Amino acid sequence: MTALEYSPYAADCPSRQLLDRIGERWSVLTIGTLASGPHRYSAIAAAVQGVSQKMLTQTLRALERDGLVTRTVFPEIPPHVEYELTDAGRSLRRVLEPLEDWATSHMDAVAVSRQEYDAAR
Repeated sequence: MTALEYSPYAADCPSRQLLDRIGERWSVLTIGTLASGPHRYSAIAAAVQGVSQKMLTQTLRALERDGLVTRTVFPEIPPHVEYELTDAGRSLRRVLEPLEDWATSHMDAVAVSRQEYDAAR
């Protein structure tokens, strides 16, 4: 398949799976955390408040599998691991950053809308 043949609107298209990955809350926040450079697992976990160890591990593995994150093991004692965005991950961050900015700048209006909606129900 070429890029022109992919359609996330088609149920069996792999681009839909990629959009699902990109749209996951923990993926977006992990990519945002790694935008500043390589991080150890514990630093990512501290930055992404509320993520469980299991979910962070699954998210990092999935992002690595998709070529968005690299995992580097340093042969030291004790060994340590760092995660870093790949070129593809950095290009995705440039797309996600405006979405994050939109969410934070529009949150007040969304909160008001939610209150009005809930009050009318």
